[in-house]
Amino acid sequence: MTTYQRPSGSLISYMSNQVKTRGGINLAQGIPGFRPPAELLEHLSHVAAEPVHQYAPGTGNIELLDLLLDKYSHFHSFEASNILITNGATEAVSLLYTYLRQFLDTPMTALAFEPAYESYRKLPEIFGDTFYPFSYEKDGTIDFGRLQSECRRQKVQVIFLNTPGNPYGRIWSREEIEALVNLALDEDIYLVLDSVYQELYFDREPYHPVDSFNDHMFYVNSFSKIFSITGWRIGYLFAPADHMENIRSVHDYTGLCTPSVLQQALVRYIKENNWGEQYIGQLRNRLAENFGLFRQGLMNLGFDVPVIRGGFFVWARLPEGYDDGFRYAIDLFEKQRVAVIPGEHFSERHPRHVRFNIAREKEEVEEGLRRIKKFSG
Repeated sequence: MTTYQRPSGSLISYMSNQVKTRGGINLAQGIPGFRPPAELLEHLSHVAAEPVHQYAPGTGNIELLDLLLDKYSHFHSFEASNILITNGATEAVSLLYTYLRQFLDTPMTALAFEPAYESYRKLPEIFGDTFYPFSYEKDGTIDFGRLQSECRRQKVQVIFLNTPGNPYGRIWSREEIEALVNLALDEDIYLVLDSVYQELYFDREPYHPVDSFNDHMFYVNSFSKIFSITGWRIGYLFAPADHMENIRSVHDYTGLCTPSVLQQALVRYIKENNWGEQYIGQLRNRLAENFGLFRQGLMNLGFDVPVIRGGFFVWARLPEGYDDGFRYAIDLFEKQRVAVIPGEHFSERHPRHVRFNIAREKEEVEEGLRRIKKFSG
């Protein structure tokens, strides 16, 4: 591969693998640089010695399902027929797309708000469908009149939303989400709410419309980010019961089940530590501090960095003099061993943007900034 030849696969995997094979600072992939909760790891060591090493139930660990149902019953009257444990949120999203493709029995158009997470863009491409990126207004708001018109014109059947977002950590207001839910119902569109960063807000908890769950809504979440265990791959999905039966049938032939040992360790940790409330609170504070530090450092170098209220990432427009985020990312790694993701991976309209993962220890974030400053000359 020549220096500036774009890889055929994911730029996130490519840039992250550069660090894994050649060393450096990984501000590319959304991998937390923090240790998981000590109590969780202790439970894991104990569970690993127990006879729980065979297939878990396909729908998920019974105790974990009960805990989730109890937690979400405060918002909606979910039942066991509404929930499925998956191999991370990514499997849940791809499982939903596979199911809806089968259910609707027609080529689909999927919409997401750009810059959009890679799976939202790539899943339609895998199936030969259409992905339609919808852009925010210049002031960062959503024109719902234009959105409704575009949904009709493009014949959109699925909308993906994550809030706080990835790569752009925008948090949608309650009014915006309610408008989107109503639009989806009015236009017969399925809404996939990807909530993996829901609890990782900086100051005010974002609204997620679980209380208005309906037959056109799917809710996805995971434990990966909130407990710094992305390698465990444990997510979950809430779906209307009349859809879930067939979704589970697809899951039987794709994900089958989630690791039994890891599910059981989570059960014990959640029960004894109030859903990891203390750990998550500390994580929020660390992310907020890192964001403020990193944003100011980049702005001092001429980057344009919008303010966000949650998530793992800094979404930034390159300073004057740089017009190609891919070349910037390659040069930055080759010269300073700092890996970042070019904005083009999330949106063709953002070639001058890059994404930084700031879910790392503060010392690593500071060292990354020092190297970026040195690269900038």
